[in-house]
Amino acid sequence: MIILAYPLALLLAIVPFIIYRFTSPIKGMHGDALRVPFLQDIARINILSGSLWSRSTTDGARQFSWWVLYVAWCFLCLAVARPQLVGEPIRINNYGHDILLVTDISVSMLEPDFSYQGQRLDRLTAVKLAADGFIKQRPNDRIGLILFGTNAYLQAPITFDKQAVLETLWATDAGMAGRSTAIGDAVGLGLKTLRQNGKNTPKIMILLTDGENNDGSLSMPEVLKLAHDENIKIYTIGVSSGDRIINSFFGVKIAQPTGLDEAALKELAAETKGRYFRASDTAGLQQIYDEIDKLEPDLDQDQYIRESKELFCYPAAIALFIVVILWILQRRKYA
Repeated sequence: MIILAYPLALLLAIVPFIIYRFTSPIKGMHGDALRVPFLQDIARINILSGSLWSRSTTDGARQFSWWVLYVAWCFLCLAVARPQLVGEPIRINNYGHDILLVTDISVSMLEPDFSYQGQRLDRLTAVKLAADGFIKQRPNDRIGLILFGTNAYLQAPITFDKQAVLETLWATDAGMAGRSTAIGDAVGLGLKTLRQNGKNTPKIMILLTDGENNDGSLSMPEVLKLAHDENIKIYTIGVSSGDRIINSFFGVKIAQPTGLDEAALKELAAETKGRYFRASDTAGLQQIYDEIDKLEPDLDQDQYIRESKELFCYPAAIALFIVVILWILQRRKYA
């Protein structure tokens, strides 16, 4: 299909008639004439050669020459309107977000207080199941993975290769990064990783932990300031089934706190315009990832492009050809 990028440019075709109608003739040493400054050179072209027409046809030849020049002008107007040959619309399969999963793999993630299909699961396995489904639901996004315990490690850089991220996640064991929990260092590494991946796409961090920041070089107040300055949205997930009930030496049941620092996680999410979620079982954890998926919809689902080819050179070439032919005929007349 052929379209015009600037269709209003075709209105320039009536300019010669406007000039002819509203420009007053002037008198000079060569008689009456119309003042048409930008056509001075073209106006000198005069196809009056005796080899083509007899002198009795001078007026008709002049009129014919004017109309040929007007045709050339129309082709120039068409070139300015930029005709384009466009193809069928093609859907863009690009990414919409850079998403970084920052996952706690300290030894406390071995706590078997989750269940799935009637079987007891440790927290890390439940996280793997939920994160697996989330990653597969984001076909147009780039995903990265940071694992942390005592230290934080970028295990999978932000990439389109979802399968590589999943394989890395499933190969992870609790305690591989140390026994304690350095939330501050993990978030700091995540912010640095997202910042280094450019500024043209929305960036999201999903932080999951079951503890508190009890190790590392960055404190939570420092992390809060960094997160605010980077303007990166952070969703935080606290993993815990509640206080553990243990038997004391005298047989008395005592509720032991889990150590989850919900206040810090809530503050971090609020500071970055994200949200805090509490996961107490496998189903709840999967629902949290589903909720985040809804909060950050795919950006490319309605974007299309059309391949186009510029055609303005063809009418421009025709206009130039006409003017050159008239110029050659004029030269032959006076040769």
